[in-house]
Amino acid sequence: MVFHSPQDKVVEVKNARDIYGAAHHPKSFISLDGANHLLTNKQDSFYVGQVISSWAHRYVNPDELEDLSTEKSVVVRVGREKYTTEIVARSHSILVDEPKKHGGKDAGMSPYELLLASLGSCTAITLRMYADKKEWDLREVKVHLEHFKQHAKDSDCCDKDEPKIDKFVREIKLKGNLTEEQEQRLLQIANRCPVHRTLENTIEIETKLRV
Repeated sequence: MVFHSPQDKVVEVKNARDIYGAAHHPKSFISLDGANHLLTNKQDSFYVGQVISSWAHRYVNPDELEDLSTEKSVVVRVGREKYTTEIVARSHSILVDEPKKHGGKDAGMSPYELLLASLGSCTAITLRMYADKKEWDLREVKVHLEHFKQHAKDSDCCDKDEPKIDKFVREIKLKGNLTEEQEQRLLQIANRCPVHRTLENTIEIETKLRV
């Protein structure tokens, strides 16, 4: 396969054309409009990877991974490619990874970012449902989140080896024709979203080997 961008300032299209002409079949020429030579735009690089994978699948027979499925709610799989991880829930799948600075490939959100996304999306959906039920003019909800660890208030001056608590900061931006009273009510409702309540509950995690 030969990929070339009309905007490539390093390699001219003539070079790509010469390579394509000299190559044996099967061969394909793909134009990457808008991309640069090093594919520094993540969307361009992922597109190239997807095209190569689909194109090569016709001509090579790699060891097929078994389909990822489970009778449980969610299944997660990671192989030798650190640390790109597949997640499947029902018919939906996503990738989770670590940033490059932590040894990953940055192919997806990190586990903690996914946790924040879960809290944020549940918050937004809960507010949408409540506003719809009340027939309030809520046009858009944006939820900005971050997570960090800190000492509990009653142990601010404790030794640094004391355990810290997890703190989630959630900032909600509401857009619509809302009264101050409605906005305050929605702020209260945000604290009642199911994921919020789960995170505030005492949590027990049971782990066992699967045969």
